[in-house]
This record gives sequence, C-alpha cells and structure tokens, in this order.
Amino acid sequence: MAFRVIFLKCSITLEETLLEKLAKCFSFKTLEVLHEANNLSDGGTMWPMKFGFIGLGKMGGGLARNLIRSGYDVKLYDLNPAAIEACLKVGGRRAASAAEAASEVDALFTSLPLPQDLRNLLLGEKGIYNVMKPGATLIDVSTIDPATARELADAASKKGLNFLACPLGKGPAQAEEGSEPIFAGGQREIFDKWLPVLEKIGNPVYYLGDVEQSTAFKLISNLIGMTNLVVLSECLHIGVKAGIDLGQLIDLLKDTGADSFQLRVRGPWILAGDFAPRFAVNLALKDVRLGVEMAQAWGCTVDLCSRALERYKKAQDKGLGEEDCAAVYKVLGCHG
Repeated sequence: MAFRVIFLKCSITLEETLLEKLAKCFSFKTLEVLHEANNLSDGGTMWPMKFGFIGLGKMGGGLARNLIRSGYDVKLYDLNPAAIEACLKVGGRRAASAAEAASEVDALFTSLPLPQDLRNLLLGEKGIYNVMKPGATLIDVSTIDPATARELADAASKKGLNFLACPLGKGPAQAEEGSEPIFAGGQREIFDKWLPVLEKIGNPVYYLGDVEQSTAFKLISNLIGMTNLVVLSECLHIGVKAGIDLGQLIDLLKDTGADSFQLRVRGPWILAGDFAPRFAVNLALKDVRLGVEMAQAWGCTVDLCSRALERYKKAQDKGLGEEDCAAVYKVLGCHG
C-alpha cells in the first residue's frame, strides 16, 4: 500500500515499510499520525484514487482537464490523438487503448457521441467492463436514453461494477471552467461516494434518482431547448418580414415573455452570422431524436418536438450538420 507524505512542503510517495522506518526517524508519536496525514479523502475514499477518461472531445476534454487540475491520477484515451495531447498539456497519462484506460482504476469516465458507441465500448466479450476491477464505477457523462442507461447499469452490476449516469447541462465553455451542471442518477450510496469528485469537475451537481431519471431529464432539457430554437428562428424571420431590424428584434424580445436562453445565447450568433459549432446540428438532431423516441415509447404526445426534429433533419440534409444548431435558422423563412 502506498502513502503520500508531505514534510516541509516536499511530497514523496513511499511504500508502507519505508513509511514505518520514516516514523522511527522523526518525532511522530505513532504511525497512526502518518496514516491520518495521508488520509486525504474524498467521501471517505483514500487518496490518491486512480481514474480513466475515455472520450476527450469538446465536453469530455474539459472535464478531464479539471480532474487533472484537481490533482488526480488520470489515464487518458481518445480515438483522436490531438484530443489526448490537449489534455496532456495539463497533466495525466496517455493510455494506449480504451482497455488500458479502464484497467486498475477506481472510476472510469466516458463521454461518447452515441448510445451505441457506449454499448460497443462496454458490453460483449471485448467490452471494457471485462477489464475493470471489481467495485470500480463507470461514470458516464454522455447524452443517452433511459433504456440504454438501464442496460448499461444492469450489465455493470452483473460484473460487480457500479454505474452512474451523469449527463451535463451546458456547453464546452462551462466544461472547461468547471461550471458545468451535472445531473446524476444511480444508486444513492454510489453517488454520495463520488460526489466530492464530481464537484471538482462540475457545478452544481444534482441527484435525480436512478439512471432513468437523470438521462430522461437531459433529453427533456434538450427537447425544450432545441424546439425553442426552432420557434425562435421562425419568429425572427417573421419579424424581419415585418420590417423590424433583426438586432432590435432580438434585443426587445429579451424584455418580454419571449425571453429564453436560446434568444440570449444564440440570438446574437444568428444576428452575426456566426454558426461555429458550439453544439452542432448533428448533435441536436441526435438528442431530439432520442427524446422523441423516449417520449413515444412512453405514449407521450410530442407533436411540436417531432416537427422540430424534422427541421434539424432538413438542416442536416442541407449540409449544415457540422455547424452550430443555430444554423436551423438558415432552412426556415418566409416565402412570397
């Protein structure tokens, strides 16, 4: 068992036998004092804990860097070598494969684009659940549907592992600065154990219940936000058709019941013709599709959200998939 000793602002790592010898050399009363000094804990878990992080894109990369900045030992893996390099500038260690990133860690974070990507990574004979040590926790921050989350949680349990679904509430900028809202679901005792770590990479952190509740919440949030963006885009075109200056229209709507996050954030981008992909059309389409399918499976009416889904599909068909979802504005308008 390894310990970290801090003495006169110098930090060294020692094996237990060497620690015992050190205790004899200095004026510590008992070895327990050293144990106490080394018990730098998060929720009662001995530090240093070991982490893996798979998926270092716009969202995962920011979270991984915050984990490293917090002093944790993090193994890093992504299919894109540049994404790994961007994290290594802060710290951490490169893993040669996903399996290497997952082995011998206390918790493994995953941030992947699609539910099927997670299934392919985690499940089956070649799935990395098979290389994770017993008692480890998979913490997924991807946007997935409740059925997939339940499948992954049950499969983890059968392997003696734990699973937390922790989708995120905002964008890459918040992920980088540590202000990303996290909506967690899973067994309460597992959430409580990892809460101090989650608070190092995001803020605030909410507990919603089981994995179905947290993943459903994220899809509901995106259904509202992305459908609102379609409505906003349609109405901005109506305002321009009425002869109202687009900039004035956006500013004045903020002082009415039409105010919204999308108006305040993406309204100025639309005005400036800035469609750089903070959250791309392809991702919006994926999330709205997952949300609509979830609602339909539960027998819920999603007429308006389904129409929004059609608009994002049209934007994708027009070649706008890699532009920000605000580019849906480009495929709407007034005719005649």
